Amino acid sequence: MRQAAAAFLLLASACGSPAPGPEPADEALAPSPPASLTEAMAALNSGSVTSEELTKLYLERIAALDDAGPTLNAVISLNPNALEQARELDRLRSEGRSLGPLHGAPILIKDNIETLDPIATTAGSLALQDNITGRDAHIVARLRQAGAVILGKTNLSEWANFRSSRSTSGWSALGTLTRNPHVLDRNPCGSSSGSAVAAAAALAAATIGTETDGSIVCPAGQNGVVGLKPTVGLVSRSLIIPISASQDTAGPITLTVSDAALLLTVIAGGDPADPVTTEADARKTDYTKALDPQALKGRRIGVARFLAGYHDGVDKAFENALDEMREAGAELIELTSAPKMNEIGENEYRVLLSEFRAGLDAYLATAAPAVKVRSLKDLLTFNAATPAEMEFFGQDILEQALSAPSLDDRSYRDARDLAKRLAGPEGVDRLIEDNDLDAIVAPTGGPAWTSDLITGDHFLGSASTLAAVAGYPSITVPMGSIRDLPVGLTFFGAAWSEGDLLGLAYAFEQRTGAREAPAFRPSSP
Repeated sequence: MRQAAAAFLLLASACGSPAPGPEPADEALAPSPPASLTEAMAALNSGSVTSEELTKLYLERIAALDDAGPTLNAVISLNPNALEQARELDRLRSEGRSLGPLHGAPILIKDNIETLDPIATTAGSLALQDNITGRDAHIVARLRQAGAVILGKTNLSEWANFRSSRSTSGWSALGTLTRNPHVLDRNPCGSSSGSAVAAAAALAAATIGTETDGSIVCPAGQNGVVGLKPTVGLVSRSLIIPISASQDTAGPITLTVSDAALLLTVIAGGDPADPVTTEADARKTDYTKALDPQALKGRRIGVARFLAGYHDGVDKAFENALDEMREAGAELIELTSAPKMNEIGENEYRVLLSEFRAGLDAYLATAAPAVKVRSLKDLLTFNAATPAEMEFFGQDILEQALSAPSLDDRSYRDARDLAKRLAGPEGVDRLIEDNDLDAIVAPTGGPAWTSDLITGDHFLGSASTLAAVAGYPSITVPMGSIRDLPVGLTFFGAAWSEGDLLGLAYAFEQRTGAREAPAFRPSSP
Protein backbone atom coordinates (compact mmCIF):
# COMPACT_ATOMS: atom_id res chain seq x y z
CA MET A 1 0.00 0.00 0.00
CA ARG A 2 1.53 3.33 -0.99
CA GLN A 3 0.61 6.08 1.41
CA ALA A 4 -1.51 8.83 -0.14
CA ALA A 5 0.37 12.10 -0.69
CA ALA A 6 2.72 11.05 -2.90
CA ALA A 7 16.37 0.22 14.16
CA PHE A 8 15.90 -1.90 15.49
CA LEU A 9 16.19 -5.60 14.75
CA LEU A 10 14.34 -7.18 17.64
CA LEU A 11 16.00 -10.55 17.89
CA ALA A 12 12.73 -12.31 18.59
CA SER A 13 10.08 -11.23 16.14
CA ALA A 14 6.93 -12.50 14.13
CA CYS A 15 4.73 -13.49 10.67
CA GLY A 16 2.09 -17.07 8.47
CA SER A 17 3.12 -17.14 5.00
CA PRO A 18 1.74 -14.20 3.08
CA ALA A 19 -0.35 -14.84 0.03
CA PRO A 20 1.93 -15.40 -2.96
CA GLY A 21 2.66 -12.21 -4.85
CA PRO A 22 2.42 -11.83 -8.61
CA GLU A 23 4.97 -13.59 -10.75
CA PRO A 24 7.93 -11.26 -11.19
CA ALA A 25 7.94 -9.16 -14.32
CA ASP A 26 10.89 -9.31 -16.68
CA GLU A 27 13.29 -6.80 -15.15
CA ALA A 28 14.55 -6.04 -18.63
CA LEU A 29 11.25 -4.23 -19.15
CA ALA A 30 11.91 -1.94 -16.18
CA PRO A 31 13.96 1.23 -16.72
CA SER A 32 17.66 0.77 -15.92
CA PRO A 33 19.23 3.78 -14.19
CA PRO A 34 22.95 3.84 -13.31
CA ALA A 35 23.82 0.87 -11.10
CA SER A 36 25.15 2.80 -8.09
CA LEU A 37 25.30 6.23 -6.47
CA THR A 38 28.90 6.64 -7.64
CA GLU A 39 27.90 5.82 -11.23
CA ALA A 40 24.85 8.07 -11.00
CA MET A 41 27.02 10.99 -9.93
CA ALA A 42 29.48 10.31 -12.74
CA ALA A 43 26.61 10.36 -15.24
CA LEU A 44 25.17 13.56 -13.78
CA ASN A 45 28.52 15.31 -13.65
CA SER A 46 29.37 14.32 -17.24
CA GLY A 47 26.03 15.59 -18.52
CA SER A 48 25.02 12.22 -19.96
CA VAL A 49 21.86 12.36 -17.84
CA THR A 50 19.97 15.16 -16.11
CA SER A 51 18.60 14.96 -12.62
CA GLU A 52 15.07 15.17 -14.01
CA GLU A 53 15.74 12.25 -16.36
CA LEU A 54 17.32 10.21 -13.59
CA THR A 55 14.47 10.94 -11.19
CA LYS A 56 11.95 9.85 -13.83
CA LEU A 57 13.90 6.63 -14.40
CA TYR A 58 13.72 5.76 -10.71
CA LEU A 59 10.02 6.66 -10.51
CA GLU A 60 9.32 4.41 -13.51
CA ARG A 61 11.37 1.63 -11.98
CA ILE A 62 9.45 1.95 -8.69
CA ALA A 63 6.20 1.67 -10.66
CA ALA A 64 7.46 -1.40 -12.53
CA LEU A 65 9.03 -3.32 -9.66
CA ASP A 66 7.64 -1.95 -6.41
CA ASP A 67 4.01 -1.33 -7.37
CA ALA A 68 3.70 -3.92 -10.16
CA GLY A 69 5.73 -6.96 -11.17
CA PRO A 70 7.31 -8.40 -8.03
CA THR A 71 5.42 -5.87 -5.84
CA LEU A 72 8.35 -5.35 -3.49
CA ASN A 73 6.47 -2.89 -1.22
CA ALA A 74 9.76 -1.16 -0.43
CA VAL A 75 8.53 2.40 -0.98
CA ILE A 76 5.76 3.64 1.30
CA SER A 77 5.35 7.16 -0.14
CA LEU A 78 6.69 9.25 -3.01
CA ASN A 79 7.59 12.91 -2.77
CA PRO A 80 5.27 14.85 -5.12
CA ASN A 81 7.93 17.57 -5.29
CA ALA A 82 10.76 15.26 -6.42
CA LEU A 83 10.64 16.18 -10.11
CA GLU A 84 10.40 19.88 -9.27
CA GLN A 85 13.47 19.54 -7.04
CA ALA A 86 15.30 17.73 -9.84
CA ARG A 87 14.46 20.43 -12.40
CA GLU A 88 15.74 23.14 -10.06
CA LEU A 89 19.00 21.24 -9.57
CA ASP A 90 19.33 20.93 -13.35
CA ARG A 91 18.81 24.67 -13.68
CA LEU A 92 21.55 25.35 -11.16
CA ARG A 93 23.89 22.96 -12.97
CA SER A 94 23.18 24.71 -16.29
CA GLU A 95 24.37 27.93 -14.62
CA GLY A 96 27.60 26.25 -13.52
CA ARG A 97 26.50 25.93 -9.90
CA SER A 98 26.72 22.74 -7.86
CA LEU A 99 25.34 22.34 -4.36
CA GLY A 100 27.68 19.48 -3.49
CA PRO A 101 28.72 15.88 -4.05
CA LEU A 102 25.14 14.60 -4.40
CA HIS A 103 23.92 17.28 -6.82
CA GLY A 104 20.93 15.74 -8.60
CA ALA A 105 21.01 12.27 -6.97
CA PRO A 106 17.59 10.82 -6.01
CA ILE A 107 17.68 9.38 -2.46
CA LEU A 108 15.05 7.39 -0.55
CA ILE A 109 14.65 7.98 3.20
CA LYS A 110 13.38 5.51 5.82
CA ASP A 111 9.91 6.50 6.99
CA ASN A 112 10.85 7.26 10.57
CA ILE A 113 12.88 10.29 9.45
CA GLU A 114 11.14 13.63 8.93
CA THR A 115 11.29 15.58 5.69
CA LEU A 116 9.73 18.96 5.00
CA ASP A 117 8.12 17.58 1.85
CA PRO A 118 4.31 17.09 1.91
CA ILE A 119 4.50 13.43 2.93
CA ALA A 120 3.92 11.98 6.37
CA THR A 121 6.55 10.50 8.68
CA THR A 122 4.79 7.42 10.01
CA ALA A 123 7.11 4.69 11.34
CA GLY A 124 4.67 2.52 9.36
CA SER A 125 1.84 3.14 11.84
CA LEU A 126 -1.70 4.20 11.00
CA ALA A 127 -1.51 6.38 14.10
CA LEU A 128 0.92 8.68 12.27
CA GLN A 129 -0.56 8.62 8.77
CA ASP A 130 -1.30 12.38 9.08
CA ASN A 131 2.08 13.31 10.55
CA ILE A 132 3.09 15.84 7.89
CA THR A 133 5.34 18.09 9.95
CA GLY A 134 6.97 20.33 7.34
CA ARG A 135 10.32 19.79 9.06
CA ASP A 136 13.60 18.37 7.78
CA ALA A 137 15.56 16.09 10.07
CA HIS A 138 19.14 17.34 10.30
CA ILE A 139 20.33 14.40 8.22
CA VAL A 140 17.84 15.27 5.46
CA ALA A 141 18.88 18.92 5.53
CA ARG A 142 22.49 17.80 4.99
CA LEU A 143 21.40 15.68 2.01
CA ARG A 144 19.56 18.65 0.48
CA GLN A 145 22.54 20.93 1.07
CA ALA A 146 24.68 18.43 -0.83
CA GLY A 147 22.23 18.50 -3.75
CA ALA A 148 20.17 15.35 -3.22
CA VAL A 149 16.63 14.93 -4.54
CA ILE A 150 14.40 13.48 -1.81
CA LEU A 151 12.57 10.83 -3.84
CA GLY A 152 10.32 9.52 -1.08
CA LYS A 153 10.11 7.28 1.99
CA THR A 154 10.77 3.57 2.45
CA ASN A 155 8.73 0.98 4.30
CA LEU A 156 10.01 -0.43 7.59
CA SER A 157 9.18 -2.84 10.34
CA GLU A 158 6.49 -0.87 12.16
CA TRP A 159 7.89 1.28 15.00
CA ALA A 160 11.33 0.09 13.86
CA ASN A 161 10.53 -3.46 15.05
CA PHE A 162 9.94 -2.36 18.64
CA ARG A 163 6.31 -3.32 19.03
CA SER A 164 5.82 -7.07 19.52
CA SER A 165 7.96 -10.09 20.38
CA ARG A 166 6.06 -11.85 17.56
CA SER A 167 6.26 -9.10 14.96
CA THR A 168 7.29 -9.64 11.36
CA SER A 169 10.31 -7.85 9.96
CA GLY A 170 9.38 -5.71 6.98
CA TRP A 171 5.68 -5.44 7.86
CA SER A 172 3.85 -2.26 8.73
CA ALA A 173 0.16 -1.48 8.78
CA LEU A 174 0.70 1.36 6.29
CA GLY A 175 3.23 -0.28 3.99
CA THR A 176 2.23 -3.97 4.27
CA LEU A 177 4.97 -6.60 3.88
CA THR A 178 8.21 -5.75 2.09
CA ARG A 179 9.57 -8.61 -0.05
CA ASN A 180 13.18 -9.69 -0.48
CA PRO A 181 14.01 -9.00 -4.15
CA HIS A 182 16.26 -12.04 -4.45
CA VAL A 183 13.55 -14.52 -3.46
CA LEU A 184 10.15 -12.91 -3.02
CA ASP A 185 8.73 -15.19 -0.31
CA ARG A 186 11.81 -14.57 1.86
CA ASN A 187 12.07 -11.91 4.54
CA PRO A 188 14.05 -8.70 3.99
CA CYS A 189 14.94 -8.40 7.71
CA GLY A 190 14.41 -5.11 9.49
CA SER A 191 13.76 -2.62 10.54
CA SER A 192 15.25 -0.74 7.54
CA SER A 193 13.60 -3.29 5.25
CA GLY A 194 12.42 -0.95 2.54
CA SER A 195 15.70 0.95 2.43
CA ALA A 196 17.73 -2.24 1.88
CA VAL A 197 15.30 -3.67 -0.69
CA ALA A 198 15.21 -0.36 -2.56
CA ALA A 199 19.01 -0.25 -2.66
CA ALA A 200 19.24 -3.86 -3.89
CA ALA A 201 16.56 -3.35 -6.56
CA ALA A 202 18.01 0.02 -7.70
CA LEU A 203 14.89 2.01 -6.86
CA ALA A 204 17.06 5.03 -5.95
CA ALA A 205 20.68 6.06 -6.21
CA ALA A 206 21.06 5.28 -2.49
CA THR A 207 18.98 5.00 0.66
CA ILE A 208 19.10 5.97 4.31
CA GLY A 209 18.23 3.58 7.15
CA THR A 210 18.37 3.70 10.93
CA GLU A 211 19.63 1.22 13.50
CA THR A 212 19.29 0.56 17.20
CA ASP A 213 20.57 -3.02 17.04
CA GLY A 214 20.81 -4.64 13.61
CA SER A 215 18.30 -2.53 11.69
CA ILE A 216 20.84 -1.42 9.07
CA VAL A 217 23.23 -4.35 8.90
CA CYS A 218 20.69 -7.20 8.97
CA PRO A 219 18.51 -5.98 6.06
CA ALA A 220 21.59 -4.94 4.12
CA GLY A 221 23.10 -8.39 4.62
CA GLN A 222 19.94 -10.30 3.71
CA ASN A 223 19.36 -8.20 0.60
CA GLY A 224 22.95 -8.37 -0.64
CA VAL A 225 23.97 -4.73 -0.28
CA VAL A 226 26.23 -2.58 1.90
CA GLY A 227 25.00 -1.14 5.19
CA LEU A 228 27.00 1.09 7.53
CA LYS A 229 26.00 1.79 11.13
CA PRO A 230 28.09 4.77 12.28
CA THR A 231 29.43 5.52 15.72
CA VAL A 232 26.58 6.92 17.83
CA GLY A 233 27.19 10.66 17.70
CA LEU A 234 28.65 10.91 14.20
CA VAL A 235 25.21 11.43 12.58
CA SER A 236 22.37 13.48 14.07
CA ARG A 237 19.19 11.80 15.31
CA SER A 238 17.07 14.96 15.60
CA LEU A 239 13.55 14.61 14.13
CA ILE A 240 13.95 10.85 13.77
CA ILE A 241 11.31 8.81 15.60
CA PRO A 242 13.36 7.28 18.43
CA ILE A 243 13.83 4.01 20.22
CA SER A 244 17.01 4.55 22.20
CA ALA A 245 19.02 7.65 23.04
CA SER A 246 21.93 5.31 23.83
CA GLN A 247 22.00 3.35 20.58
CA ASP A 248 20.00 4.99 17.77
CA THR A 249 21.76 6.24 14.67
CA ALA A 250 21.01 6.75 10.99
CA GLY A 251 23.32 5.47 8.27
CA PRO A 252 23.75 4.63 4.57
CA ILE A 253 22.40 1.54 2.80
CA THR A 254 23.90 1.39 -0.66
CA LEU A 255 24.88 -0.84 -3.54
CA THR A 256 28.64 -0.48 -3.00
CA VAL A 257 31.15 0.50 -0.34
CA SER A 258 32.14 3.54 -2.41
CA ASP A 259 28.54 4.71 -2.28
CA ALA A 260 28.43 4.28 1.51
CA ALA A 261 31.64 6.29 1.93
CA LEU A 262 30.26 9.12 -0.21
CA LEU A 263 26.92 9.19 1.59
CA LEU A 264 28.49 9.05 5.06
CA THR A 265 30.77 11.97 4.16
CA VAL A 266 27.65 14.03 3.47
CA ILE A 267 25.48 13.06 6.45
CA ALA A 268 28.13 13.03 9.20
CA GLY A 269 28.39 16.17 11.32
CA GLY A 270 27.34 17.97 14.46
CA ASP A 271 23.84 19.19 15.26
CA PRO A 272 23.05 21.52 18.18
CA ALA A 273 19.68 19.78 18.53
CA ASP A 274 21.41 16.44 19.25
CA PRO A 275 23.93 16.85 22.09
CA VAL A 276 25.47 13.43 21.43
CA THR A 277 27.01 14.84 18.21
CA THR A 278 29.35 17.30 19.94
CA GLU A 279 32.43 15.43 18.66
CA ALA A 280 31.10 14.78 15.16
CA ASP A 281 32.68 17.70 13.31
CA ALA A 282 36.09 16.99 14.80
CA ARG A 283 35.82 13.27 14.07
CA LYS A 284 34.32 13.26 10.56
CA THR A 285 36.46 13.13 7.44
CA ASP A 286 36.21 12.53 3.71
CA TYR A 287 35.52 8.81 3.93
CA THR A 288 36.04 8.29 0.20
CA LYS A 289 39.78 8.72 0.84
CA ALA A 290 39.75 5.47 2.84
CA LEU A 291 38.85 3.39 -0.23
CA ASP A 292 42.08 1.47 -0.81
CA PRO A 293 41.91 -1.91 -2.60
CA GLN A 294 45.03 -2.93 -0.63
CA ALA A 295 43.57 -1.95 2.74
CA LEU A 296 43.56 -5.56 4.05
CA LYS A 297 47.29 -5.99 3.55
CA GLY A 298 49.16 -6.12 6.87
CA ARG A 299 46.03 -5.53 8.97
CA ARG A 300 45.28 -7.63 12.06
CA ILE A 301 41.68 -8.80 12.00
CA GLY A 302 40.06 -10.60 14.92
CA VAL A 303 37.87 -13.58 13.98
CA ALA A 304 34.76 -13.61 16.21
CA ARG A 305 33.68 -17.24 15.92
CA PHE A 306 31.53 -16.74 19.02
CA LEU A 307 29.22 -14.79 16.66
CA ALA A 308 29.02 -17.66 14.14
CA GLY A 309 28.08 -21.36 14.22
CA TYR A 310 24.32 -21.04 13.72
CA HIS A 311 24.16 -22.15 10.04
CA ASP A 312 26.46 -24.50 8.11
CA GLY A 313 26.17 -22.57 4.86
CA VAL A 314 26.99 -19.27 6.53
CA ASP A 315 29.98 -20.85 8.27
CA LYS A 316 31.29 -22.14 4.93
CA ALA A 317 30.87 -18.73 3.31
CA PHE A 318 32.64 -17.18 6.32
CA GLU A 319 35.60 -19.55 5.92
CA ASN A 320 35.84 -18.63 2.26
CA ALA A 321 35.79 -14.94 3.21
CA LEU A 322 38.58 -15.50 5.74
CA ASP A 323 40.65 -17.26 3.06
CA GLU A 324 40.17 -14.26 0.77
CA MET A 325 41.35 -11.91 3.51
CA ARG A 326 44.44 -14.03 4.18
CA GLU A 327 45.29 -14.03 0.50
CA ALA A 328 44.88 -10.26 0.49
CA GLY A 329 47.57 -10.02 3.17
CA ALA A 330 45.50 -9.73 6.35
CA GLU A 331 46.69 -11.44 9.51
CA LEU A 332 43.72 -13.21 11.08
CA ILE A 333 43.68 -13.62 14.85
CA GLU A 334 41.39 -16.23 16.39
CA LEU A 335 39.63 -14.66 19.37
CA THR A 336 39.72 -17.11 22.26
CA SER A 337 37.54 -15.12 24.64
CA ALA A 338 34.07 -13.70 24.21
CA PRO A 339 32.17 -10.87 25.90
CA LYS A 340 29.21 -11.67 28.15
CA MET A 341 26.65 -11.64 25.35
CA ASN A 342 23.67 -12.86 27.40
CA GLU A 343 24.22 -10.28 30.11
CA ILE A 344 24.68 -7.56 27.50
CA GLY A 345 21.42 -8.51 25.78
CA GLU A 346 19.38 -8.68 28.98
CA ASN A 347 20.50 -5.24 30.12
CA GLU A 348 20.19 -3.76 26.64
CA TYR A 349 16.53 -4.73 26.52
CA ARG A 350 15.82 -3.05 29.86
CA VAL A 351 17.49 0.10 28.59
CA LEU A 352 15.53 0.12 25.34
CA LEU A 353 12.18 -0.20 27.11
CA SER A 354 12.85 2.83 29.31
CA GLU A 355 14.41 4.96 26.59
CA PHE A 356 11.67 4.14 24.08
CA ARG A 357 8.91 5.33 26.38
CA ALA A 358 10.69 8.60 27.17
CA GLY A 359 11.79 9.21 23.60
CA LEU A 360 8.45 8.40 21.99
CA ASP A 361 6.47 10.55 24.42
CA ALA A 362 8.80 13.46 23.66
CA TYR A 363 8.52 12.94 19.91
CA LEU A 364 4.72 12.58 19.85
CA ALA A 365 4.35 15.79 21.81
CA THR A 366 5.79 17.67 18.79
CA ALA A 367 4.08 15.68 16.03
CA ALA A 368 1.86 17.40 13.45
CA PRO A 369 -1.36 18.92 14.84
CA ALA A 370 -3.46 16.38 12.91
CA VAL A 371 -1.95 13.52 14.92
CA LYS A 372 -4.26 12.51 17.78
CA VAL A 373 -1.88 10.05 19.45
CA ARG A 374 0.32 12.10 21.82
CA SER A 375 1.90 9.49 24.08
CA LEU A 376 2.81 5.82 24.27
CA LYS A 377 -0.34 5.29 26.33
CA ASP A 378 -2.41 6.86 23.55
CA LEU A 379 -0.69 4.60 21.01
CA LEU A 380 -1.61 1.46 22.93
CA THR A 381 -5.24 2.59 23.01
CA PHE A 382 -5.20 3.45 19.31
CA ASN A 383 -3.76 0.09 18.30
CA ALA A 384 -6.22 -1.84 20.43
CA ALA A 385 -9.09 -0.03 18.72
CA THR A 386 -7.68 -0.40 15.17
CA PRO A 387 -8.17 -3.88 13.66
CA ALA A 388 -5.64 -3.30 10.86
CA GLU A 389 -2.93 -2.72 13.47
CA MET A 390 -3.68 -5.91 15.40
CA GLU A 391 -4.42 -8.26 12.48
CA PHE A 392 -1.20 -10.31 12.70
CA PHE A 393 0.37 -9.67 16.10
CA GLY A 394 0.04 -7.69 19.28
CA GLN A 395 1.96 -4.98 21.12
CA ASP A 396 3.51 -6.64 24.13
CA ILE A 397 6.77 -4.69 23.84
CA LEU A 398 4.87 -1.39 23.83
CA GLU A 399 3.02 -2.57 26.94
CA GLN A 400 6.29 -3.45 28.67
CA ALA A 401 7.73 -0.05 27.72
CA LEU A 402 4.74 1.73 29.29
CA SER A 403 5.55 0.20 32.68
CA ALA A 404 9.35 0.45 32.34
CA PRO A 405 11.39 2.46 34.86
CA SER A 406 11.85 6.14 34.12
CA LEU A 407 15.19 7.59 33.03
CA ASP A 408 15.66 8.87 36.60
CA ASP A 409 15.35 5.39 38.05
CA ARG A 410 18.51 3.80 39.44
CA SER A 411 17.69 0.42 37.85
CA TYR A 412 17.60 1.99 34.38
CA ARG A 413 20.89 3.82 34.87
CA ASP A 414 22.58 0.71 36.22
CA ALA A 415 21.40 -1.40 33.28
CA ARG A 416 22.53 1.26 30.79
CA ASP A 417 25.97 1.62 32.31
CA LEU A 418 26.51 -2.13 32.66
CA ALA A 419 25.43 -2.95 29.11
CA LYS A 420 27.63 -0.23 27.63
CA ARG A 421 30.64 -1.24 29.75
CA LEU A 422 30.33 -4.93 28.90
CA ALA A 423 29.92 -4.24 25.18
CA GLY A 424 32.44 -1.40 24.89
CA PRO A 425 35.39 -1.18 27.31
CA GLU A 426 35.14 -4.82 28.41
CA GLY A 427 33.93 -6.07 25.03
CA VAL A 428 35.07 -4.57 21.73
CA ASP A 429 37.83 -2.43 23.26
CA ARG A 430 39.31 -5.29 25.28
CA LEU A 431 39.29 -7.66 22.31
CA ILE A 432 41.05 -5.04 20.20
CA GLU A 433 43.61 -4.08 22.85
CA ASP A 434 44.41 -7.61 24.07
CA ASN A 435 44.96 -8.86 20.52
CA ASP A 436 46.38 -5.69 18.93
CA LEU A 437 43.62 -5.63 16.31
CA ASP A 438 42.59 -3.19 13.62
CA ALA A 439 39.04 -4.57 13.46
CA ILE A 440 36.88 -7.63 14.18
CA VAL A 441 35.04 -9.72 11.59
CA ALA A 442 32.00 -12.03 11.81
CA PRO A 443 29.13 -13.20 9.61
CA THR A 444 26.41 -10.54 9.50
CA GLY A 445 23.60 -13.07 9.94
CA GLY A 446 21.85 -16.04 8.43
CA PRO A 447 20.22 -16.31 5.02
CA ALA A 448 16.73 -14.84 4.76
CA TRP A 449 13.96 -16.92 6.31
CA THR A 450 10.53 -17.43 4.74
CA SER A 451 8.19 -14.59 5.71
CA ASP A 452 5.57 -16.01 8.05
CA LEU A 453 2.69 -13.92 9.36
CA ILE A 454 1.49 -16.68 11.68
CA THR A 455 4.51 -17.88 13.63
CA GLY A 456 6.88 -14.96 13.12
CA ASP A 457 10.51 -14.41 12.17
CA HIS A 458 12.87 -17.37 12.23
CA PHE A 459 16.00 -15.57 13.32
CA LEU A 460 19.27 -17.51 13.43
CA GLY A 461 22.03 -15.19 14.60
CA SER A 462 23.65 -11.79 14.23
CA ALA A 463 26.90 -9.89 14.67
CA SER A 464 25.22 -6.57 15.41
CA THR A 465 24.81 -6.38 19.19
CA LEU A 466 28.33 -5.64 20.44
CA ALA A 467 28.80 -2.61 18.19
CA ALA A 468 25.20 -1.50 18.70
CA VAL A 469 25.26 -1.50 22.50
CA ALA A 470 28.76 -0.02 22.67
CA GLY A 471 27.73 2.69 20.20
CA TYR A 472 30.58 1.72 17.85
CA PRO A 473 30.58 1.46 14.03
CA SER A 474 29.97 -1.62 11.91
CA ILE A 475 29.66 -2.29 8.20
CA THR A 476 28.28 -5.26 6.28
CA VAL A 477 29.40 -6.15 2.76
CA PRO A 478 28.20 -9.08 0.60
CA MET A 479 30.27 -12.27 1.07
CA GLY A 480 28.28 -14.76 -1.03
CA SER A 481 24.92 -16.47 -1.27
CA ILE A 482 23.22 -19.68 -0.15
CA ARG A 483 20.62 -21.01 -2.63
CA ASP A 484 20.11 -17.56 -4.16
CA LEU A 485 19.97 -15.87 -0.72
CA PRO A 486 22.70 -13.31 0.02
CA VAL A 487 24.74 -13.36 3.23
CA GLY A 488 26.96 -10.59 4.51
CA LEU A 489 30.30 -10.12 6.24
CA THR A 490 30.49 -7.60 9.09
CA PHE A 491 33.56 -5.61 10.11
CA PHE A 492 33.29 -3.72 13.41
CA GLY A 493 35.74 -1.84 15.57
CA ALA A 494 36.41 0.93 18.05
CA ALA A 495 34.53 4.21 18.21
CA TRP A 496 35.10 6.58 15.27
CA SER A 497 36.83 3.89 13.16
CA GLU A 498 34.49 4.27 10.17
CA GLY A 499 37.37 5.10 7.83
CA ASP A 500 39.28 1.93 8.69
CA LEU A 501 36.16 -0.23 8.39
CA LEU A 502 35.24 1.27 5.02
CA GLY A 503 38.76 0.58 3.76
CA LEU A 504 38.64 -3.05 4.86
CA ALA A 505 35.16 -3.59 3.43
CA TYR A 506 36.15 -1.92 0.16
CA ALA A 507 39.25 -4.11 -0.22
CA PHE A 508 37.15 -7.23 0.44
CA GLU A 509 34.45 -6.08 -1.99
CA GLN A 510 36.94 -5.30 -4.75
CA ARG A 511 38.71 -8.62 -4.31
CA THR A 512 35.64 -10.87 -4.18
CA GLY A 513 32.93 -9.15 -6.20
CA ALA A 514 30.48 -11.18 -4.15
CA ARG A 515 27.42 -9.00 -4.71
CA GLU A 516 24.75 -10.54 -6.94
CA ALA A 517 21.90 -8.63 -8.56
CA PRO A 518 18.44 -9.70 -7.36
CA ALA A 519 16.59 -12.11 -9.65
CA PHE A 520 13.07 -11.65 -8.18
CA ARG A 521 12.53 -15.41 -7.93
CA PRO A 522 9.12 -16.34 -6.48
CA SER A 523 10.62 -18.87 -4.07
CA SER A 524 13.89 -20.57 -3.23
CA PRO A 525 14.61 -23.95 -4.88
